[in-house]
Amino acid sequence: MSNDSLYMLKFQPILKEKIWGGSKLNNLLGKKSESSFVGESWEISDVEGDCSVVINGEFEGKTLKELLANYQEELIGQKNFDRFGAKFPLLIKFIDAKQDLSVQLHPGDEIAKAKHNSLGKTEMWYITQADKEANIIIGFNQKVNSELYQKHVADKTIKDILHYESVTEGDTFFVYSGLIHAIGKGVLLAEIQQTSDITYRVYDWDRKDSDGNYRELHQQDALEAIDFSNNSDYKVEYTSKKNQITDLVQCPHFITNLVEVDKEISMSHTKLDSFVIYMCVKGKAQLINGSQKVTIVVGETILVPASIKEINLISEGAKLLQVYI
Repeated sequence: MSNDSLYMLKFQPILKEKIWGGSKLNNLLGKKSESSFVGESWEISDVEGDCSVVINGEFEGKTLKELLANYQEELIGQKNFDRFGAKFPLLIKFIDAKQDLSVQLHPGDEIAKAKHNSLGKTEMWYITQADKEANIIIGFNQKVNSELYQKHVADKTIKDILHYESVTEGDTFFVYSGLIHAIGKGVLLAEIQQTSDITYRVYDWDRKDSDGNYRELHQQDALEAIDFSNNSDYKVEYTSKKNQITDLVQCPHFITNLVEVDKEISMSHTKLDSFVIYMCVKGKAQLINGSQKVTIVVGETILVPASIKEINLISEGAKLLQVYI
């Protein structure tokens, strides 16, 4: 396989039914499912048991894991290969919350390594659509310490001390590990995160699943991982300029930019030493590299290998998230 050269890759979305999921991933983002409880579409994943499969070109049917084993730094970049080995370091998703998600938080690298032999989970959200009056929970609405927090958890009044933030299309949030949060009902978003599936649930609105059971909570784990510093700089302020790259989030785990395009522009990846992911969050666009042309429409995602140093983007009006490390 490794005689063949890499090209821009499209993967089969991995759809996840959730107690809180809905049908926007089908209706607004073109995912194909009979279910009306689809909560997540995993666009690019190397999570154990949920590895993405290529659906375009000569590697159709191959998994991301197989490509990584064969292509290593050609696929993800030398620095990333030195750091992560043959493990794809990011998990890329679209999420549809028809109901509120649980109030939760994620561990950082240190705790995740010690407890789960995993990367931690720092993530970011880009709101692709939100119903009127939809909101998210992010951080606390006051100074909170361990004692106050534990009292509210025990009394099931945690929601009294949480910060609610109204959201609209284009709003962007950086959800660092240890930050308490929940996606609220009516929100559709793109999520970029470390490759980790570790979530500590703190409160699940006292709801039961289809078998009449409450979902597991992880109070002790959450208490050990939570960040009480009440850091309020989680909302990303930006002004998008057409046909330019707009910075959204830069952190050690990933860099995400917004590219709003309405003509043909050239994108150079020469200085990156990384794969580059393009997620289409509005409209449609064409990505061109040599003789390969790939069209992506809203809700689709493309992985550009690190060995491809330049592409052209053409659109009459699209917004793309550009993600790399």
